[in-house]
Amino acid sequence: MGFTRDELLAFRDCTVDDLIGDDCRLLFVGINPGLWTAATGAHFARPGNRFYPALYHAGITESLIDASTGMSPRDRDQLVRRGIGITNVVARATAAAAELTADELREGGRRLVATVERIAPIVVAVAGITAYRTAFGEPRARPGRQSTVLGDAADTQVWVVPNPSGLNAHETVETLASPYRAVAQAAGVELVARDVPGAGSADPVRA
Repeated sequence: MGFTRDELLAFRDCTVDDLIGDDCRLLFVGINPGLWTAATGAHFARPGNRFYPALYHAGITESLIDASTGMSPRDRDQLVRRGIGITNVVARATAAAAELTADELREGGRRLVATVERIAPIVVAVAGITAYRTAFGEPRARPGRQSTVLGDAADTQVWVVPNPSGLNAHETVETLASPYRAVAQAAGVELVARDVPGAGSADPVRA
């Protein structure tokens, strides 16, 4: 599947439904949907995004997901069954996250709090330190686990992990896999044993 620039631009300001099941243990939070994601209806769908390869490399998913043409029912079921959810800080799609205003990010942070209060995941993992700092008024926040409490969800751990976008050039699938694996372990996600160079031990982890 391919799109022209004009076709993609037609999806500006569209939204994408959250991918959240009934037993969401680990909620990944992107900054906002890109135009390719809006066009396909699948989170992190743009070719070159390292999100799903990093999940696979870390042992979080059983098989490698390719969402570039949309999320298949099988792949969606795989994520939901393993307790993985996906949402965004800001709902509207843009060509670049830099188009978002600080007010949008702060409002998105408030909406995220409401979502977390409703579903009560064990871990929330925000993919992008700059967006996190703005959305939650934490200008000195560093990557990793945060001391933040999201509303009434006092038992939910909040982490900041690297953004998997291809624009985040200093990250690789391997470097992304390590923090993604850490948040999955914290959430009690059962990891898949996989012989992947650089992935480390993947002994099953249970809540």
